[in-house]
Amino acid sequence: LHKDVIYFDREKEGTIVEIAMQYTDSYNESVYSFANNINTHEGGTHLVGFKAALTRVANDYIKKNNLAKGDDKLSGEDIREGLTAIINVKLTEPQFEGQTKTKLGNSDVKGIVESMVSEGLAEFMEENPKIANVILQKALDAQRAREAAKKARELTRRKNALDISTLPGKLADCSEKDPSQCELYLVEGDSAGGSAKQGRDRRFQAILPFRGKILNVEKSRLSRILKNNEVLSLITVMGTGIGDDYDVSRARYHRVIIMTDADVDGAHIRTLILTLFFRYMRPLIDAGYVYIAQPPLYRIKKGQSEHYVYSDRELNAKIQEVGEKGLYIQRYKGLGEMNPGQLWETTMNPETRTILQVTLEDAVAADEMFSILMGDEVEPRKNFIMRNAKQVTNLDI
Repeated sequence: LHKDVIYFDREKEGTIVEIAMQYTDSYNESVYSFANNINTHEGGTHLVGFKAALTRVANDYIKKNNLAKGDDKLSGEDIREGLTAIINVKLTEPQFEGQTKTKLGNSDVKGIVESMVSEGLAEFMEENPKIANVILQKALDAQRAREAAKKARELTRRKNALDISTLPGKLADCSEKDPSQCELYLVEGDSAGGSAKQGRDRRFQAILPFRGKILNVEKSRLSRILKNNEVLSLITVMGTGIGDDYDVSRARYHRVIIMTDADVDGAHIRTLILTLFFRYMRPLIDAGYVYIAQPPLYRIKKGQSEHYVYSDRELNAKIQEVGEKGLYIQRYKGLGEMNPGQLWETTMNPETRTILQVTLEDAVAADEMFSILMGDEVEPRKNFIMRNAKQVTNLDI
């Protein structure tokens, strides 16, 4: 929304604060905090101070310059929509908390950061009214969209995480009530969904089929996302809420397994679901609850023996092992081509299956990649494809 990055730094009581900010026309917030060069991805007092100052300065400027009608105020998420920011503090005696010791706990830092950001940001807005107006008009648009989404969001909240009376009819739920023992399979299409429902272990495996492709949330505001039936079904089934309301402790399943076809459409649907998790259900990934199923690509039969292989390399090795004579090879184009027994044996049985856990080793790199692959801008995606085209070994077109 503005060419130059908003940057200011201050020092107070031996604490140095650096802030860099830039607003984009996207709907996602990417705010990263650091303390003494440590990426505090669990946040802390410096992040709390930054958010408080940003919201207050924005509302003060709107009121002073009569940019909005009525007494409605921007919420924190309104003013942070489309914001990319770095908060960097340097202090002499940092106190780190949290499970991974990446949350800053110094109580005095909140006040220091808040006063410094208030001062620096108010000064910038007074000196750059055109940029301030563009930023705040976007935030006011976000506020209107938030109000429109409020009713839809209420529908997704569950009075009780295990109350199944409001669950969507297409969900085949499991009988187990302990979330730590429960698995939810997100399956592409009714055909595969039918096989999965018949082949599963009903005690602890639930099946939620998706019809078609879910909305690309990278290009959508929350108000539009909450009108999408497939997304609404997933939010309701998980019982955790979405966005700022997200509470991973209410998750009804501690393993959410994305099971799509091994083709381009399947990969696209998997990426759309991962984009939703990354942007609006991030704690689910951080908790280690998200997995990707690994269905086989081929079934090899020779006489009475039968083998399943998961890649072309495995296929070639198996052919060399058993010989080509009398060999029958079936290429699975979709999960629906497997009968329930085969799907259970190869992809759903905890004793024999392979599932990949989705992790975020570098949230900044992941953020950039989702923006490139799923965002509105065509040019970065085109450049990415051109840079990596020669590395492609299996292309399904």
